[in-house]
Amino acid sequence: MELLTADPLSSASFTSMSPMSKQTQTNANEKRYSCQVCPSAFSRISHLKTHLKTHTGEKPYSCQVCGFSFAQNSHLETHMRVHTGEKPYICKVCRSAFSQNSHLKTHMYIHTGQKPHICKVCDLSFAQNSHLKTHMFIHTGAKPHVCQVCSTAFSQNSHLEAHMRIHTGEKPYRCEVCESSFSQKSTLKFHMRTHTGEKPYRCKICGCSFSKNSNLKSHMRTHTKEKPYSCDICGSAYTENSSLKKHIRTHTGEKPYSCDICGSEFAQNSHLDTHMRKHTGFRPYACTLCNSAFSTNSHLETHIRTHTGEKPFCCEVCGSRFSQNSTLKAHRRIHSGERPYSCQICDASFSENSTLKKHTRRHTNEKPFSCEMCGAAFAQKSYVKIHMKKTHSSIVSD
Repeated sequence: MELLTADPLSSASFTSMSPMSKQTQTNANEKRYSCQVCPSAFSRISHLKTHLKTHTGEKPYSCQVCGFSFAQNSHLETHMRVHTGEKPYICKVCRSAFSQNSHLKTHMYIHTGQKPHICKVCDLSFAQNSHLKTHMFIHTGAKPHVCQVCSTAFSQNSHLEAHMRIHTGEKPYRCEVCESSFSQKSTLKFHMRTHTGEKPYRCKICGCSFSKNSNLKSHMRTHTKEKPYSCDICGSAYTENSSLKKHIRTHTGEKPYSCDICGSEFAQNSHLDTHMRKHTGFRPYACTLCNSAFSTNSHLETHIRTHTGEKPFCCEVCGSRFSQNSTLKAHRRIHSGERPYSCQICDASFSENSTLKKHTRRHTNEKPFSCEMCGAAFAQKSYVKIHMKKTHSSIVSD
């Protein structure tokens, strides 16, 4: 093997090869030119010269458009396609075009199903070596990509880039149907299924379909009864990690979602979304039996019971039935004698929060309910009705 002599980083100093027969050279086709800086070896001296630039840092080929420099002219030629938009490598199967032949070769694995890069730890295989490298972080636990704002670490740079949009608020992916915008392309893809109705993930047990594979996995736990996510504080277990995170906030009191209008804070983003409808007046849930509309689906379901007369919530003590679970909870306090709502001004306590509010107005003299005819103000809404009958009965009857 021919060795680099003199200055190990000088591409001009090489020893001549000893005479070899053609047969020997063919068999050797070897890597006859060895770098004295690292163990790399090459079959051609031109390849060695190019390699040496990785040690010297030399980048003699510069882009005249953006100024980027490259160690090899071929790399500059490839880079120029970024500016020209040229994609000369075309897939014969699906006609997708690529700027680099290596990208086309990688793309072809989609059609062939070939996965030549195999993990030595768990034998999973991948179409791209970069995917294998990323996968290895699962085994090593390495998270080399760190957020400079909050120090959260990630195994992939793409995950860090997506995370940064939490801090910047950037949402570059926009739906062409409803103009909703998203911070991640994958979220936009899932969102588009709300318009198309596509649900490609199907449960083999009950036939239910889902727009996300993660939703199917969560659904499968309704069949298996598996609850792999447990609270370290109280032991409560959940089928989804997101449910556990929400539960943890009941212990920590954390409310990371705040209203920009009134400053109210919430433990869940969905609660903030619902709250915002108080400010916007948006009521997307409409009753099909009357013209009533509601800001939440649960309020609509409760309202529907005024039409159906359904009372699904039953008291275990006396058998009384109610249309709302909250009403049942308040009713149970009649039996238990519990009065969890206490007045901060006096020692009075009450079984319902609404009763406490009415009581508090006796101390504050607040009168939020007023007569539309004469402007008289009252502490309770029922007092307005009594006032209307006594004072304006003739006008009301007319």
